Amino acid sequence: MQENMDRLQLQLKEDIDRAQDFQQLDNIRVRYLGKKGDITLLMRNMNQLSPEQRPVFGKRLNELKNTAETMLEQRKKELYGELSVKRWESERVDVTLPGKPFNPGRKHLITVVLQEIEEIFTCMGFKIAEGPEVELDYYNFEALNMPKDHPARDMQDSFYINREILLRTHTSPVEVRTMQAQAPELPVRIISPGKVYRRDDDITHSPMFHQVEGLVVDKGITLADLKGTLLLFAREMFGKDRDIRLRPSFFPFTEPSAEVDISCIACDGKGCRICGGTGWLEILGSGMTHPRVLEISGYNPEEVTGYAFGMGVERIAMLKYGIDDIRLFYTNDLRMLSQY
Repeated sequence: MQENMDRLQLQLKEDIDRAQDFQQLDNIRVRYLGKKGDITLLMRNMNQLSPEQRPVFGKRLNELKNTAETMLEQRKKELYGELSVKRWESERVDVTLPGKPFNPGRKHLITVVLQEIEEIFTCMGFKIAEGPEVELDYYNFEALNMPKDHPARDMQDSFYINREILLRTHTSPVEVRTMQAQAPELPVRIISPGKVYRRDDDITHSPMFHQVEGLVVDKGITLADLKGTLLLFAREMFGKDRDIRLRPSFFPFTEPSAEVDISCIACDGKGCRICGGTGWLEILGSGMTHPRVLEISGYNPEEVTGYAFGMGVERIAMLKYGIDDIRLFYTNDLRMLSQY
């Protein structure tokens, strides 16, 4: 038995020295000190010894058991220290290295242009008015001189929720709501920015886009007031050298109506590929507020007049920044968006 203990102690030391992790050490502990471990079995076999041998052998076994526990604990500390060094090597941070670049967020180009439009008109005395994007058919069409059988409804392919509710196709309903809430007080001088929705989808149209519409109602308002306002806007937005022209057009809620062009920002009106050789670029629609719209909204068209205009924010941004595809605004491509 004494020889067995000597061999056992040597084998225990070799096993512990070879252990490389806590799991291996725990396996060694079970193999030698567990209920069926080698040292435990030796203790159980002490009854085979003579009474004179048992005290000596028992003392030796207890020393072996204590030695095994001490060696296991010591190896744990060694391994713990080694693992700590390895973990520190893998997780340490070199504070002398330059930090990772931080890319701050920026305003979307549409937001930038929209805020610029708002600033130009608020500096001219306009107030900002807002309204619901889910609109009643009455405000979107009928109150704007477009009854249910009016052919002008075919100009705008709409997203209907039911027969009387739709996603607004323009922000003109805000003008009607504002006039009805304010009538008969004067003057009315507002712009109505916001999202609008139409069944369009190509390089120059999107099913959701942004509009800014303007309305002025007061006594003595003329077409000259409209032209002067839009000329100032064009020069503030596109440069002091811009000029504008008004071309006759048709909108059911204005009479007379006009499309507004600016002198080409690429060739200064000389004619180029961008303007199709005409020297002009279309930017918005406008006109004198239709007497029927004034009447529906609570104003007497015999006493007051007004003008209105509407522009697509994406259209303005595309012209100002030379963008040829409206879909680029909504692809979330940071290469494109970070340019502006």
